[in-house]
Amino acid sequence: MVSSSHESLHRCFQKDTAALLRNFPRLFHVPFPEPRDIAVLNTDLTEIEPIERRVDSLVRVDTDEGNFLLVLEAQGKKDEAKRGSWAYYLSYLYAKYRCEPVLIVMSQSSSTARWAAQPIRLGLPGWSSLTVRPLVLGPDNVPVIVDEKQAAQDVSLAVFSAITHGKGPHAAAILGPLAAALETVDPESAALFAQLVESGLVDPQARKIWRDLMAPVNYFFRHPVAEKVRDEGRVEGRVEERAEVVLQILEWRGIPVPESVRKRVSSCSDREQLKVWSERAVHATDASDLFDGEGA
Repeated sequence: MVSSSHESLHRCFQKDTAALLRNFPRLFHVPFPEPRDIAVLNTDLTEIEPIERRVDSLVRVDTDEGNFLLVLEAQGKKDEAKRGSWAYYLSYLYAKYRCEPVLIVMSQSSSTARWAAQPIRLGLPGWSSLTVRPLVLGPDNVPVIVDEKQAAQDVSLAVFSAITHGKGPHAAAILGPLAAALETVDPESAALFAQLVESGLVDPQARKIWRDLMAPVNYFFRHPVAEKVRDEGRVEGRVEERAEVVLQILEWRGIPVPESVRKRVSSCSDREQLKVWSERAVHATDASDLFDGEGA
């Protein structure tokens, strides 16, 4: 069971490393060779000395141009001690596996991402014995995916987009298209991605919107995480709860809801109609946009 936003950041690409490699040039502006084989490795880097050192995710990628170790690290805040740990990780991994290690740091914070991107130089001023240059993913370079077709084309990246931008104003607009895109992948993957997003969203309102969007989806009910939702009373079984979701999405996005709109939504007993309105709510710029193309 994924238990935190920290875990969801790196597990997203541990689950689908191929998606990360496909997007390498787009995200980092750095090429990566075509992979022949991808394998998740043990993350424990502890030696005989009683000092535990553990990376978040470690993936081996074999290519025709050489073999690489992707060191995936989620970073919630600035931590100067991590800079020494990262240098250790890379040196130890190279000595153990004789593969080129590549450090990728992921953060939901722009300031933390900028801090993590600073080169780590060990040695004399002007003559570094060791230089570490992390590749960093954060709100400044992870795309905001709000188009359903684009989300369906690369669900893993859309999931990571939702997690990365889960604190910002884009969260609500991302979640609706992503929920629809999950229906295009196999149920097991969809359930895992749904769980990662739930864990990764740190904003309580965004997390509630996500759970409400997920409640009607069949694969979600077949997955153990649904039990948690049921226990918290969030499984949608009543029409009024669907109406409440529509209004909450608008309010969370800061869109004023006139009494006439509130009454029309609240009085609707058609679940499918309410689902359409909830999807429109994540893109609407005005509450009346819910009813585009419909009669008064």
